[in-house]
Amino acid sequence: MTSALQKFIVLAAALLGAQAAFSGSFLIRNATVHTMTAAGTLKSADILITDGRIAALGAALQAPQGAQVIDAGGQPVTPGLFGGLSHLGVEEIGLEPSAQDYALKLGSMRPEFDVMLAFNPDSTSVAVNRLGGVTFGVVVPTAAAGATGAPGGTIIAGQGAAVTLDGAALSGSRALFVELGAAASALSGGSRAAQYMLLRQAFSEARTPNLVLASDQRLLTPAGRQALTEFSAGAAPIVFGVERAADIRQVLAFAAREKLRIAIRGGAEAWRVAPELAAARVPVILDPLDDLPESFDEVGATLENAARLDRAGVRIAFSFADPEPHNLRKLRQAAGIAVAHGLPWQAGLAAITRVPAEIFGVADRVGSIETGRLANLVVWSGDPLEVTSVARNVFISGKLEPQTSRQTELRERYLERLRQNAAR
Repeated sequence: MTSALQKFIVLAAALLGAQAAFSGSFLIRNATVHTMTAAGTLKSADILITDGRIAALGAALQAPQGAQVIDAGGQPVTPGLFGGLSHLGVEEIGLEPSAQDYALKLGSMRPEFDVMLAFNPDSTSVAVNRLGGVTFGVVVPTAAAGATGAPGGTIIAGQGAAVTLDGAALSGSRALFVELGAAASALSGGSRAAQYMLLRQAFSEARTPNLVLASDQRLLTPAGRQALTEFSAGAAPIVFGVERAADIRQVLAFAAREKLRIAIRGGAEAWRVAPELAAARVPVILDPLDDLPESFDEVGATLENAARLDRAGVRIAFSFADPEPHNLRKLRQAAGIAVAHGLPWQAGLAAITRVPAEIFGVADRVGSIETGRLANLVVWSGDPLEVTSVARNVFISGKLEPQTSRQTELRERYLERLRQNAAR
């Protein structure tokens, strides 16, 4: 047996042993637990994890035989964080087209396009973000004209869904994504007015297909009509990417007329229509870093957007405007910036835990800490919204995730070479 093969076998055995060590029962002691439920924040609390779920939550819990005990030292424990709406698992390298699966570059409107069919749970960005405390996110498609100027595509980008960062898709979380405003004008003949014209025709085709004769020019395929009909029923949300206040009002009016369940994505000027959003009970998924107007659609952008919406009673969640997947772990720092500009701390944490879980229909599994729920938890070294804090322990479905990624493996590889060279 060669030396190289022996090293490989030893390493494989070590990895398998480490994998087994991460499974089983755990007791987290002496934690400040932010439950994100009506129970609020629990001081000096214990969390017992068994069979992948939270078995008990309280004070002075007894560790079952064989359970691994983790002393939180009074530091925060939160639900696993939300990574926003991104190309996680469907984009590997931004400048390499063969590693981009998030955009349909056909010219016809295809709401049946489901980006999840291309989701790669082994993408290197998954482990990178998991190390930062991100345990779930939503994988989204992007209209082709927004994808590095690629031709083709329509304002209906397609479908996406929520995933956990152990690579599992969360059932019942499908959403349809529509892109409107100036950023999508190239997909609608150069006018945002045409966007609503196209939407009305698409929904008419789906709801009353007999109004459009077979010889007429149709926007949708039979599969597309079926897909749009399902979302028209309101069981799953339609997420409209829109920025300026006037466009948000148009979307609210369209949704009310069609009786749709919707969310706003972007919403740089959402604070200007906060009362209407609150009255319609429409949540906003915004980028807390939006401040300077990058286009005429965002003239009213402000770092106080989240705080103003929250005061008006609008549910908010956070997501970076850039869907590139490698920096999702930094979303908690952006939440901290929103808190620094007037958003209550608990609302800032809710925007990256409970609220996005509610928007996408997975709040019964992720986004909060409660007995019986999946044990998706993070033990922090300090305030999770502070840039200097780190995720000490990350659990997904009761499994203690290894603190490794391709980045850490490369670091160790080259550090070892430096040590060897220094020892010569």
